[in-house]
Amino acid sequence: MSDRLPRELPKELSEDPEALARVERIMESPSYRLAELDTDLLAQDETRSVRLLLEYLKPQMAFTENDIRSTIVLFGGTRIVEPAVAQRRLEEAVAARDASPGDAALTRNVRIAERIAAKSHYYDVAQDFARLVSEAGQPEGDRHYVIVTGGGPGVMEAGNRGAWDAGAKSIGLNITLPMEQFPNSYITPELCFQFRYFALRKMHFLNLAVALVAFPGGYGTLDELFDTLCLIQTQKMDPVPVVLVGEAFWRGMLDFEFMVEEGVIAPEDLDLFCYAETADDIRHQILDWYGVTPGARPDAASLTERRQAAARGRRGIPVNGG
Repeated sequence: MSDRLPRELPKELSEDPEALARVERIMESPSYRLAELDTDLLAQDETRSVRLLLEYLKPQMAFTENDIRSTIVLFGGTRIVEPAVAQRRLEEAVAARDASPGDAALTRNVRIAERIAAKSHYYDVAQDFARLVSEAGQPEGDRHYVIVTGGGPGVMEAGNRGAWDAGAKSIGLNITLPMEQFPNSYITPELCFQFRYFALRKMHFLNLAVALVAFPGGYGTLDELFDTLCLIQTQKMDPVPVVLVGEAFWRGMLDFEFMVEEGVIAPEDLDLFCYAETADDIRHQILDWYGVTPGARPDAASLTERRQAAARGRRGIPVNGG
Protein backbone atom coordinates (compact mmCIF):
# COMPACT_ATOMS: atom_id res chain seq x y z
CA MET A 1 0.00 0.00 0.00
CA SER A 2 1.32 3.47 -0.91
CA ASP A 3 2.38 5.61 2.05
CA ARG A 4 0.86 8.59 0.21
CA LEU A 5 -2.64 7.32 1.00
CA PRO A 6 -4.53 8.38 4.13
CA ARG A 7 -3.99 6.31 7.25
CA GLU A 8 -7.70 5.59 7.38
CA LEU A 9 -8.83 3.66 4.35
CA PRO A 10 -11.70 5.33 2.45
CA LYS A 11 -13.58 2.07 2.43
CA GLU A 12 -13.08 -1.40 3.80
CA LEU A 13 -11.39 -3.54 1.17
CA SER A 14 -13.86 -6.30 1.90
CA GLU A 15 -16.64 -3.96 0.81
CA ASP A 16 -14.90 -2.62 -2.31
CA PRO A 17 -11.54 -4.20 -3.24
CA GLU A 18 -10.87 -1.56 -5.98
CA ALA A 19 -11.53 1.54 -3.82
CA LEU A 20 -7.90 1.94 -2.80
CA ALA A 21 -6.66 1.94 -6.41
CA ARG A 22 -9.29 4.50 -7.41
CA VAL A 23 -8.32 6.85 -4.56
CA GLU A 24 -4.67 6.56 -5.52
CA ARG A 25 -5.50 7.55 -9.12
CA ILE A 26 -7.46 10.55 -7.79
CA MET A 27 -4.54 11.66 -5.64
CA GLU A 28 -2.15 11.37 -8.59
CA SER A 29 -4.31 13.63 -10.75
CA PRO A 30 -2.89 17.17 -11.39
CA SER A 31 -6.17 18.61 -10.14
CA TYR A 32 -5.39 17.28 -6.65
CA ARG A 33 -2.09 19.18 -6.32
CA LEU A 34 -1.95 22.17 -4.04
CA ALA A 35 -2.27 25.21 -6.31
CA GLU A 36 1.04 26.75 -5.17
CA LEU A 37 2.84 23.47 -6.03
CA ASP A 38 1.22 23.06 -9.43
CA THR A 39 3.81 24.33 -11.90
CA ASP A 40 1.63 23.34 -14.84
CA LEU A 41 -1.10 25.61 -13.50
CA LEU A 42 1.32 28.48 -12.93
CA ALA A 43 2.54 28.20 -16.53
CA GLN A 44 -0.91 28.81 -18.05
CA ASP A 45 -1.88 32.05 -19.79
CA GLU A 46 -4.67 32.53 -17.26
CA THR A 47 -2.17 32.71 -14.38
CA ARG A 48 0.10 35.30 -15.99
CA SER A 49 -0.91 37.89 -13.39
CA VAL A 50 0.25 35.52 -10.65
CA ARG A 51 3.65 35.06 -12.34
CA LEU A 52 4.02 38.83 -12.70
CA LEU A 53 3.26 39.29 -9.03
CA LEU A 54 5.79 36.63 -8.06
CA GLU A 55 8.49 38.25 -10.20
CA TYR A 56 7.80 41.51 -8.40
CA LEU A 57 7.70 40.04 -4.90
CA LYS A 58 10.61 37.57 -4.98
CA PRO A 59 13.41 40.11 -5.64
CA GLN A 60 11.70 42.81 -3.56
CA MET A 61 11.52 40.52 -0.53
CA ALA A 62 15.18 39.52 -1.00
CA PHE A 63 16.25 43.18 -1.21
CA THR A 64 14.40 43.89 2.01
CA GLU A 65 15.87 40.84 3.71
CA ASN A 66 19.39 41.90 2.67
CA ASP A 67 18.73 45.53 3.65
CA ILE A 68 19.48 46.89 0.17
CA ARG A 69 18.99 50.65 0.56
CA SER A 70 20.02 51.95 -2.87
CA THR A 71 21.60 50.70 -6.09
CA ILE A 72 23.70 51.90 -9.00
CA VAL A 73 22.72 50.30 -12.30
CA LEU A 74 25.55 49.28 -14.61
CA PHE A 75 24.85 48.34 -18.23
CA GLY A 76 27.16 47.41 -21.08
CA GLY A 77 27.88 44.95 -23.85
CA THR A 78 28.35 41.23 -23.28
CA ARG A 79 31.07 41.26 -25.96
CA ILE A 80 33.27 43.79 -24.12
CA VAL A 81 35.60 41.28 -22.44
CA GLU A 82 38.68 41.89 -20.30
CA PRO A 83 41.79 43.05 -22.21
CA ALA A 84 43.74 39.78 -21.99
CA VAL A 85 40.83 37.80 -23.44
CA ALA A 86 40.21 40.40 -26.15
CA GLN A 87 43.88 40.32 -27.15
CA ARG A 88 43.89 36.52 -27.31
CA ARG A 89 40.79 36.50 -29.48
CA LEU A 90 42.35 39.10 -31.77
CA GLU A 91 45.46 36.97 -32.19
CA GLU A 92 43.30 33.93 -32.98
CA ALA A 93 41.35 35.95 -35.57
CA VAL A 94 44.57 37.18 -37.19
CA ALA A 95 45.96 33.63 -37.31
CA ALA A 96 42.76 32.34 -38.94
CA ARG A 97 42.83 35.13 -41.53
CA ASP A 98 46.50 34.59 -42.32
CA ALA A 99 45.85 30.90 -42.83
CA SER A 100 43.21 31.72 -45.46
CA PRO A 101 44.31 34.87 -47.31
CA GLY A 102 41.56 36.63 -49.20
CA ASP A 103 38.72 35.27 -47.09
CA ALA A 104 36.41 38.29 -46.64
CA ALA A 105 34.60 36.90 -43.60
CA LEU A 106 37.87 36.21 -41.75
CA THR A 107 39.15 39.68 -42.63
CA ARG A 108 35.98 41.17 -41.22
CA ASN A 109 36.41 39.09 -38.06
CA VAL A 110 39.84 40.67 -37.55
CA ARG A 111 38.40 44.18 -37.89
CA ILE A 112 35.72 43.40 -35.31
CA ALA A 113 38.24 41.79 -32.95
CA GLU A 114 40.41 44.91 -33.26
CA ARG A 115 37.48 47.14 -32.31
CA ILE A 116 36.55 44.93 -29.36
CA ALA A 117 40.17 44.97 -28.18
CA ALA A 118 40.20 48.76 -28.44
CA LYS A 119 37.15 48.93 -26.16
CA SER A 120 38.26 46.20 -23.75
CA HIS A 121 39.72 48.74 -21.31
CA TYR A 122 36.12 49.60 -20.43
CA TYR A 123 35.96 46.22 -18.69
CA ASP A 124 38.63 47.51 -16.33
CA VAL A 125 36.86 50.86 -15.95
CA ALA A 126 33.60 49.13 -15.00
CA GLN A 127 35.40 46.87 -12.54
CA ASP A 128 37.25 49.80 -10.95
CA PHE A 129 34.10 51.92 -10.66
CA ALA A 130 32.11 49.09 -9.09
CA ARG A 131 34.90 48.50 -6.58
CA LEU A 132 35.03 52.22 -5.69
CA VAL A 133 31.31 52.60 -5.03
CA SER A 134 31.07 49.25 -3.25
CA GLU A 135 33.86 50.22 -0.87
CA ALA A 136 32.17 53.57 -0.26
CA GLY A 137 28.63 52.25 0.06
CA GLN A 138 29.05 48.98 1.94
CA PRO A 139 31.42 49.47 4.86
CA GLU A 140 30.61 47.53 8.01
CA GLY A 141 27.59 45.83 6.51
CA ASP A 142 25.87 48.91 5.05
CA ARG A 143 24.02 48.31 1.79
CA HIS A 144 24.14 51.60 -0.11
CA TYR A 145 25.00 52.04 -3.82
CA VAL A 146 24.83 48.28 -4.44
CA ILE A 147 25.88 47.46 -8.00
CA VAL A 148 23.12 45.87 -10.07
CA THR A 149 23.76 44.40 -13.53
CA GLY A 150 22.01 42.14 -15.99
CA GLY A 151 24.02 39.29 -14.52
CA GLY A 152 25.69 38.20 -17.75
CA PRO A 153 29.24 38.35 -19.14
CA GLY A 154 31.28 41.28 -20.44
CA VAL A 155 30.74 44.65 -18.80
CA MET A 156 28.08 43.15 -16.52
CA GLU A 157 30.61 40.64 -15.22
CA ALA A 158 33.08 43.48 -14.65
CA GLY A 159 30.55 45.34 -12.50
CA ASN A 160 29.77 42.36 -10.30
CA ARG A 161 33.47 41.52 -10.18
CA GLY A 162 34.39 44.96 -8.89
CA ALA A 163 31.95 44.58 -6.00
CA TRP A 164 33.33 41.08 -5.37
CA ASP A 165 36.87 42.54 -5.25
CA ALA A 166 35.68 44.87 -2.49
CA GLY A 167 34.11 42.03 -0.52
CA ALA A 168 30.71 43.64 -1.10
CA LYS A 169 27.36 42.38 -2.29
CA SER A 170 26.06 42.93 -5.82
CA ILE A 171 22.90 42.04 -7.71
CA GLY A 172 22.39 40.18 -10.99
CA LEU A 173 19.10 40.23 -12.87
CA ASN A 174 19.23 37.45 -15.47
CA ILE A 175 16.52 36.92 -18.08
CA THR A 176 15.46 33.67 -19.74
CA LEU A 177 16.50 33.69 -23.41
CA PRO A 178 16.17 31.23 -26.30
CA MET A 179 19.89 30.58 -25.98
CA GLU A 180 20.95 29.34 -22.55
CA GLN A 181 22.42 32.07 -20.36
CA PHE A 182 24.46 31.52 -17.23
CA PRO A 183 24.96 34.12 -14.50
CA ASN A 184 28.52 35.36 -14.08
CA SER A 185 30.33 33.94 -11.08
CA TYR A 186 30.81 37.23 -9.19
CA ILE A 187 27.17 37.90 -8.27
CA THR A 188 26.14 37.48 -4.64
CA PRO A 189 24.26 34.14 -4.77
CA GLU A 190 21.27 35.27 -2.71
CA LEU A 191 20.91 38.35 -4.92
CA CYS A 192 20.94 36.64 -8.32
CA PHE A 193 17.52 36.32 -9.96
CA GLN A 194 16.15 34.91 -13.19
CA PHE A 195 13.25 36.70 -14.86
CA ARG A 196 10.71 35.61 -17.42
CA TYR A 197 9.36 39.12 -18.04
CA PHE A 198 11.48 42.03 -19.23
CA ALA A 199 8.98 44.50 -17.73
CA LEU A 200 9.50 43.28 -14.16
CA ARG A 201 13.25 43.08 -14.66
CA LYS A 202 13.33 46.68 -15.88
CA MET A 203 11.30 47.82 -12.88
CA HIS A 204 13.72 46.17 -10.44
CA PHE A 205 16.67 47.76 -12.24
CA LEU A 206 15.37 51.24 -11.51
CA ASN A 207 13.29 50.91 -8.36
CA LEU A 208 16.16 51.62 -5.94
CA ALA A 209 18.57 53.27 -8.38
CA VAL A 210 20.39 56.48 -7.54
CA ALA A 211 22.36 56.43 -10.83
CA LEU A 212 22.64 54.63 -14.15
CA VAL A 213 25.99 54.04 -15.84
CA ALA A 214 25.96 52.82 -19.46
CA PHE A 215 29.08 51.46 -21.13
CA PRO A 216 29.41 50.68 -24.84
CA GLY A 217 26.96 47.96 -25.80
CA GLY A 218 24.37 46.80 -28.26
CA TYR A 219 20.60 46.52 -28.44
CA GLY A 220 20.18 45.43 -24.83
CA THR A 221 22.19 48.37 -23.50
CA LEU A 222 20.32 50.78 -25.77
CA ASP A 223 17.00 49.33 -24.65
CA GLU A 224 17.72 49.94 -20.97
CA LEU A 225 19.27 53.36 -21.64
CA PHE A 226 16.36 54.69 -23.67
CA ASP A 227 13.83 53.23 -21.26
CA THR A 228 15.47 55.21 -18.48
CA LEU A 229 15.80 58.43 -20.49
CA CYS A 230 12.16 58.19 -21.57
CA LEU A 231 10.94 57.61 -18.00
CA ILE A 232 12.91 60.63 -16.78
CA GLN A 233 11.87 62.81 -19.73
CA THR A 234 8.19 61.99 -19.23
CA GLN A 235 8.52 62.36 -15.44
CA LYS A 236 7.34 58.82 -14.81
CA MET A 237 10.31 58.39 -12.47
CA ASP A 238 12.36 60.78 -10.39
CA PRO A 239 15.48 61.84 -12.28
CA VAL A 240 18.82 60.18 -11.63
CA PRO A 241 22.22 60.87 -13.17
CA VAL A 242 22.72 58.94 -16.41
CA VAL A 243 26.40 58.58 -17.29
CA LEU A 244 27.48 57.39 -20.75
CA VAL A 245 31.00 55.96 -20.57
CA GLY A 246 33.07 56.38 -23.73
CA GLU A 247 32.04 59.66 -25.32
CA ALA A 248 33.52 58.85 -28.73
CA PHE A 249 31.54 55.60 -28.91
CA TRP A 250 28.24 57.18 -27.92
CA ARG A 251 28.62 60.21 -30.18
CA GLY A 252 29.58 57.94 -33.05
CA MET A 253 26.53 55.75 -32.56
CA LEU A 254 23.90 58.29 -31.48
CA ASP A 255 23.60 61.84 -32.76
CA PHE A 256 21.52 63.49 -30.05
CA GLU A 257 22.19 66.96 -31.44
CA PHE A 258 20.69 65.81 -34.74
CA MET A 259 17.56 64.77 -32.85
CA VAL A 260 17.35 68.27 -31.37
CA GLU A 261 17.80 69.89 -34.78
CA GLU A 262 15.10 67.64 -36.21
CA GLY A 263 12.76 68.74 -33.45
CA VAL A 264 12.10 65.25 -32.06
CA ILE A 265 13.60 66.03 -28.64
CA ALA A 266 13.97 69.34 -26.80
CA PRO A 267 17.34 71.04 -26.23
CA GLU A 268 17.01 70.51 -22.47
CA ASP A 269 16.75 66.75 -23.07
CA LEU A 270 20.50 66.82 -23.73
CA ASP A 271 20.89 67.56 -20.00
CA LEU A 272 19.43 64.16 -19.08
CA PHE A 273 22.84 62.51 -19.49
CA CYS A 274 26.55 63.24 -19.37
CA TYR A 275 29.78 61.57 -20.50
CA ALA A 276 32.72 60.03 -18.66
CA GLU A 277 35.84 58.03 -19.44
CA THR A 278 37.35 56.70 -16.20
CA ALA A 279 36.06 55.30 -12.92
CA ASP A 280 36.87 58.58 -11.17
CA ASP A 281 35.11 60.54 -13.93
CA ILE A 282 31.95 58.50 -13.43
CA ARG A 283 32.04 58.97 -9.67
CA HIS A 284 32.59 62.72 -9.98
CA GLN A 285 29.76 63.09 -12.51
CA ILE A 286 27.35 61.35 -10.14
CA LEU A 287 28.46 63.39 -7.13
CA ASP A 288 28.30 66.60 -9.16
CA TRP A 289 24.74 65.79 -10.28
CA TYR A 290 23.75 65.48 -6.63
CA GLY A 291 25.70 68.56 -5.64
CA VAL A 292 28.02 66.59 -3.38
CA THR A 293 31.61 67.63 -2.82
CA PRO A 294 34.06 65.05 -4.22
CA GLY A 295 35.59 63.05 -1.39
CA ALA A 296 32.41 63.15 0.67
CA ARG A 297 30.34 60.03 1.26
CA PRO A 298 26.67 61.01 1.25
CA ASP A 299 24.30 58.52 2.79
CA ALA A 300 21.48 56.98 0.78
CA ALA A 301 18.87 59.15 2.45
CA SER A 302 20.76 62.27 1.35
CA LEU A 303 20.88 61.14 -2.28
CA THR A 304 17.20 60.19 -2.17
CA GLU A 305 16.28 63.64 -0.84
CA ARG A 306 18.36 65.33 -3.55
CA ARG A 307 16.79 63.10 -6.21
CA GLN A 308 13.30 64.04 -5.01
CA ALA A 309 14.25 67.71 -4.93
CA ALA A 310 15.46 67.47 -8.52
CA ALA A 311 12.15 65.86 -9.45
CA ARG A 312 10.18 68.69 -7.85
CA GLY A 313 12.30 71.24 -9.67
CA ARG A 314 11.68 69.58 -13.04
CA ARG A 315 7.95 69.65 -12.38
CA GLY A 316 7.96 73.34 -11.57
CA ILE A 317 7.47 72.79 -7.82
CA PRO A 318 9.68 75.04 -5.65
CA VAL A 319 12.49 72.91 -4.29
CA ASN A 320 12.28 74.56 -0.89
CA GLY A 321 8.58 73.68 -0.65
CA GLY A 322 7.55 77.35 -0.58
